[in-house]
Amino acid sequence: MHYVKEQDVSGLQLPGRLWKKLIGPEDGNCMNMILGVVSFPPGSDPGTHKHAAEEEIIYVVSGRGETRVGDKVYPLEPGVAVFTEPGVEHGVRTIGEEPLVLVSVFSPPVRPGSYDKKK
Repeated sequence: MHYVKEQDVSGLQLPGRLWKKLIGPEDGNCMNMILGVVSFPPGSDPGTHKHAAEEEIIYVVSGRGETRVGDKVYPLEPGVAVFTEPGVEHGVRTIGEEPLVLVSVFSPPVRPGSYDKKK
């Protein structure tokens, strides 16, 4: 069992977003997934990336934006969930004046930011 409050996690600043790991392999018996909260500030567009072996699910908590998955673009708003398969190019950008906040789950676990394109 692992108990954590998001407010107690400092997070990792990545291109265009702040990623807070809440639960993952470092926290005990959670070996097959990692859960985080991601906040994209207004105007954020960190581009696309793909994960070689990881599935990803995102769930929008607040804000608005869009996600590009493969060659399609989908709106993001509170209550929307998106699943992306390994090897599929995808990315998120904010729309509007408030941050886009989402929950992100990877399985198997991934090191946050390891998949970002190098500039």
